[in-house]
Amino acid sequence: MVLGPGGSGVSVVAAGGAAERPSARRDSRDTVTRAARHTLLITVDRHSPVASWAGVYRAPGEPVAVSKYLHLLTLDRLALTERTWSAFVDILGETVRRSKVGLPGVGTVAGIDAAELTALPGVDDFLLLRRIRDEAVSGEWQRIVVDCSGCGDPFAFLRAGAVLTQALNRFWPRHRRLAAAAERPAMATLTAAVDAIDRDCADITELITDPHSVATHLVLGGDDRSRRLALPMLAEADVMGLPLASVMINEGTGSAAEEDVVSATFDEVAASLARRAAESGPTATTVRVARSAETIDRFARLRKLGISLAGPHGEPQGSAAAVVTPVEGSGAETVYEMSWPQRLPDPDALALGRSGDDLLVTVSGFRHPIRLPSVLRRCTVVDAGWDGARLAIRFVPDPSVWPKR
Repeated sequence: MVLGPGGSGVSVVAAGGAAERPSARRDSRDTVTRAARHTLLITVDRHSPVASWAGVYRAPGEPVAVSKYLHLLTLDRLALTERTWSAFVDILGETVRRSKVGLPGVGTVAGIDAAELTALPGVDDFLLLRRIRDEAVSGEWQRIVVDCSGCGDPFAFLRAGAVLTQALNRFWPRHRRLAAAAERPAMATLTAAVDAIDRDCADITELITDPHSVATHLVLGGDDRSRRLALPMLAEADVMGLPLASVMINEGTGSAAEEDVVSATFDEVAASLARRAAESGPTATTVRVARSAETIDRFARLRKLGISLAGPHGEPQGSAAAVVTPVEGSGAETVYEMSWPQRLPDPDALALGRSGDDLLVTVSGFRHPIRLPSVLRRCTVVDAGWDGARLAIRFVPDPSVWPKR
């Protein structure tokens, strides 16, 4: 996954990395274990210039061959939303027809036509991620590069699955869905559809934080804005548990008038990553994407940049590397501590909350739900601390729900 603030050159880096030709060295197991097609470049930006660079027509929703090794898939969020909403409305309509009891609001919702929609807040991001997940598990591709440009805040886009499952289980918890299906058989199809969405959300969240399957690359431009955004974005990657493989400082095109700013950004990011490596083991590397003297308008010029995207490194990061340990007491008096490596550019802005089985962590104005391990779901938060490298949160059992001997 390639992401970064708008204008930093995310599409350039993603397309350049995707256009990298595979190694000529072949493994003897290739014909048995490898997919038939090599690289799929996915873009979620409806204004993406990649199709123009590649010299191919856009075919939203369908992979288009760019070269022997590369295909391009452009995703249209509105088309995905309309198609999914139409299928969901069919389920709602069938539920209304089969139920002998009026279901408040269901008939009204079922009457909304897909053509009336512009977006379903949060849901359209989830649908894009689900399509990306489907391509990732299809077995058709050896490598998939996701260009996250054009989706506003890339971290808000990637957390869509976690936020949607939190909302589903807050407003209609699973035990109530199961009870509704048992009491009213007509509801079974609807509850099954909602359960499928909930499972997809969990799959997506697990996939994007899996360091064995996914490598995340943060692209920063060579300007003062990117320098200021660098540490907050690294902190957001930590709280989401994204497997960050590299931070790429893109020098852009044209003259080297901003060379000092580029160097300052590179040095600051490199120092932060070096501190993390010293504190918590292997971490991301800092890569400098050389300035292009020519305007990027075709893949031949992209290849000249020599961009290479590192693969998954297998090291959980941030909240994905959280550990829970009992630190004192025993039984109902045990104090548990949950901790993970976390950057905090502004420690005073850290905020913690609780929603059901989720811990809500706010870092630099960015809030992310972290699903608690089962032992902590019956506990309450009593304390939190940050030692400059790790965030540690302490829990004690809640007597009202803690199992009694």
